[in-house]
Amino acid sequence: MTVDEALRLNAKRLSLCSSTPRLDAEVLFSYVLGVGRATLLAHSDEPVSGDDLTLFELLIGRREKGEPVAYLTGHKEFYGLDLYIDASVLVPRPETESLIEACLQLIANNESSQFADIGTGSGAILVAVGVNRPGLRLYGVEISADALRVARINCNRHGLGERVTLYQGHLLEPLLGKMNIIAANLPYVPPDEASPDVATWEPNVAVFGGGKDGTALIREFLAAAPDYLLPGGGVVMEVAHSQGQSVARLAHETFPLADVEVRKDLAGYDRIVVIKT
Repeated sequence: MTVDEALRLNAKRLSLCSSTPRLDAEVLFSYVLGVGRATLLAHSDEPVSGDDLTLFELLIGRREKGEPVAYLTGHKEFYGLDLYIDASVLVPRPETESLIEACLQLIANNESSQFADIGTGSGAILVAVGVNRPGLRLYGVEISADALRVARINCNRHGLGERVTLYQGHLLEPLLGKMNIIAANLPYVPPDEASPDVATWEPNVAVFGGGKDGTALIREFLAAAPDYLLPGGGVVMEVAHSQGQSVARLAHETFPLADVEVRKDLAGYDRIVVIKT
C-alpha cells in the first residue's frame, strides 16, 4: 500500500467522526513516519511498511472513538508555536488566537508590564504572549497540578525561563501583587452544551464553568479582578459565543468607569471581552 492509498482509506474511516478527516489522517501519518506533512505528500506514491501502517491504523482507530489528534501526537500548533499537549489539558482552540491578538495590542507600548494568565492550562496563552513580548514578566495560575506540569514544559520549550512564575491555585488568589494585564480563558461551557467528544476526552475541570449558564467562574473572577489590577491596566477574557454581551454587562458592573469592548473571534462570534481601565 502506498502513502496516498493509506491516507485515502483512513481518511474515509474518519469521515463519520471528524469534520477534517483528511487533515487528521495526514497529521497522524506524518507523526507515525516522523516527517512534516509537506514531505509526506511529496512522497505519496511510496510504499508503506507493515509496522508503520499498523501504528497508523491503531491511531486512526483511537481517533474514530473521538480522541483528539493533539492527544494522539502530543503536539498542537497554536499561534505559530509548537506546544506539547496531553490529556490533562484542554486542546488549544483557534478562537483563542483572537485573545492573543487583544492581549498583544494592550501591551504593545508597555514592554515592562506584569502579565498574568489565569487558568493557564497548557500555557498556550502565556507562551504566545511571552514569546511576542520579550520584556514582560509572566505569571500563570492553574488549579490542576497535571496541567501546570504541561504549562511548565511549554514555557521551557519556548525559552521563557526565569521570566515565568507558575502558581497552583484558584483563580487570582495565588498572585502576590497587582498586574498590568490579566488574561483569562476560564471554563465557560454550560453543563448541557459540551459536545460528547469534549465531555468524554478533555478534562471537565477545564471545560465546564459552573452554574446554569456556565458563567459561575467568570463571575467569581470578575468580582475579584479589580483588587489585582494596576491603575490603567486591562483584562482580556475569552467566553462562549453566546456569552459576550452578558459578560460585558458584568464587566461594566465590576468596572463602572472602564471601557468594555466585545470583539469577534475568527469565526465571527462575540468571543473576546476586553476591559480597559
